[in-house]
Amino acid sequence: MVGLKKLYPIFRRSICKFLVTWLLASFACAQAPKTKPTTPPTNPSGQLEQNAPSTSLEPAEPKISAKETEELFRSVDDILKFSSQDSGLPIKTEVKRKLASRDEVVAYLQQHMSEDEDSQRLQRSELVLKKFGLIPRDFDLQKYLVAILREQVAGYYDPKAKIVNMLDWVDTEQQKPVMAHELTHALQDQSFGLEEWMRAGAADLADKRNDVTPEDIENDEVSTARQAVVEGQAMVVLIDYMLEPTGQSLLESPQIVEALKQGMLVGTADSPQFEGAPIYLREALVFPYRYGLDFEAALLKQGGKEKAFAGVFKNPPRSTREIMEPETYLNGEHLKAMPLPDFDKVFKGYELFDIGAVGEFDVAMLIDQFAGAEASKDMYPHWRGGYYYAVKSKADPAAPLGLMYASRWSDPDSAANFAAIYAKSLSERYKRARQVEDGKDIPVDLKAVQTLTGRHSWLTEEGAVVIIARDDTVLVSESLDEPATKKLEEVVFKK
Repeated sequence: MVGLKKLYPIFRRSICKFLVTWLLASFACAQAPKTKPTTPPTNPSGQLEQNAPSTSLEPAEPKISAKETEELFRSVDDILKFSSQDSGLPIKTEVKRKLASRDEVVAYLQQHMSEDEDSQRLQRSELVLKKFGLIPRDFDLQKYLVAILREQVAGYYDPKAKIVNMLDWVDTEQQKPVMAHELTHALQDQSFGLEEWMRAGAADLADKRNDVTPEDIENDEVSTARQAVVEGQAMVVLIDYMLEPTGQSLLESPQIVEALKQGMLVGTADSPQFEGAPIYLREALVFPYRYGLDFEAALLKQGGKEKAFAGVFKNPPRSTREIMEPETYLNGEHLKAMPLPDFDKVFKGYELFDIGAVGEFDVAMLIDQFAGAEASKDMYPHWRGGYYYAVKSKADPAAPLGLMYASRWSDPDSAANFAAIYAKSLSERYKRARQVEDGKDIPVDLKAVQTLTGRHSWLTEEGAVVIIARDDTVLVSESLDEPATKKLEEVVFKK
């Protein structure tokens, strides 16, 4: 995943508060007597409005009492037993528990983001996301991540300390479904070692310099897919825990899941940080919960509890495509890796800054950002591979970040459609973007362009942008010199 793939170890330490808020509201509405009005007001798009039944997870002070804390601690063992029965993952040891304050949680998150390795990854991710136009140029990513996690955290499991952390400002009854979620992580950890399992797909490719292989690019998507497995399983258990008093489960209550998914990207009245975030960040934050839940539900329907829990840990998905389209995982689809150029030869005058996959989720967000959600829904299933390579000039360290991006599609028409959308994005991503050919301006209304084939060039305040669409492949070169761009064109389209 572009940029944020490196940040999931941070996100993994929390569950979004508003997800639980929406789930509680949806559950209350679905279980109310059907002879009475039960559905919150809807807006014209059919989404639940933010004045749904209040289930705020951040009650006013005072904080929970010592007696309530004792009761919450006692409930952990019973909830752990439920999580084990629901998932089929065995309890191998007692789970330690701790009550944390909001300041302790924020300090914990800041510590992990301020460590040298995480800090460097964050800086690289921020610049790459800005280059792609997925976050504004003046956006402070680190400041935002601290703010959003402070706002949204509802509980977390620390796999290093083996402790489930409960929060002293959250009502005890509202923490219990969160504990069902977090204790599922504890069970995953006991059986499969979460940190080690997640590291299998979380290699930092920028540290490898120029000896990157196609398999490395493929593995870059693995960490995002594995994150969706981890969170999707925990969401299944959370929902089943809430439905358990009714004798139902997730598979028997699709209306609960649909209501939850509809509200996931809306936020709640007490989630201004989430609500005001760029599209990409909102979607990336909920991706493992939203799509992971659908993925796990598909596995439950086809193969039951064993396939959906322990089975998928042993045979994990390898891409966001498999998560977003579970049938590709269930059918054993295998996409051939895209061949990579000899980066040493192509980028002689540059130093590697960052490299990574651009998966199906990423292209869905690019299309959503610059062409709308409907176009994204229609196009992203046609994605068949992609990666980026970002560089800095050796001669001029102050020069803009250089970027090459290659993507492969199911057919030439899909490639041409994506190339047109990417070209349209230039007018939003740059202050000035004028199309040129042989040094002369070409008056083109990009808004009217529906498909784009062949080689096209633009001049921007950050240098040249070249988009080439040929057969099923699209190559983009941004802020690179002409020799590097020509070499890329030769090797990417070499038959």
